[in-house]
Amino acid sequence: MENDRGYADELAYKIVGCAMEVHRKLGPGFQEVIYQRSLALEMEEAGLAFSREQEHAVYYKGRKVGSRRADFIVEDKIVVELKALVALEDVHIAQAKNYTVAYDYPKGLLINFGGKSLERKLLFNPKYQ
Repeated sequence: MENDRGYADELAYKIVGCAMEVHRKLGPGFQEVIYQRSLALEMEEAGLAFSREQEHAVYYKGRKVGSRRADFIVEDKIVVELKALVALEDVHIAQAKNYTVAYDYPKGLLINFGGKSLERKLLFNPKYQ
C-alpha cells in the first residue's frame, strides 16, 4: 500500500517527512553535518528511534577490509545516507545501495539536501527481495 507521497514504506515516508521539514527551514547551502544534526532533532520529535554515525565493518570474502559510518540507522530497519550536493549522481546512488547491502539492512534511503528541492531515493537490498 502506498501513501500519498508514493512510498510503500511507512518508515521511509516518516523519515522523508522529517527531511522535508529540515529542507523547508534551512534550504540548500549548508554542510552535510548541519543537515544531519537538524534531521536528528526532527526524527527525535517524530518519535523515531535511531543511531547516528554508527560504525559498521565492511567485509570482502569474509574478511574485514575496513569500516564505514552510516549517517543514521533508523528503527534498526533502514540505513539513511545524507548528501549536501547540487544534484545526486549515479555514483551517490550506487554508494548508498552498497552501504545498504554491506551493512545487511533490507532498505536504504539516500537524501540530498543540497538542491533547490529535496532529493530522495529509496533503495532495496536484493537479498531481502
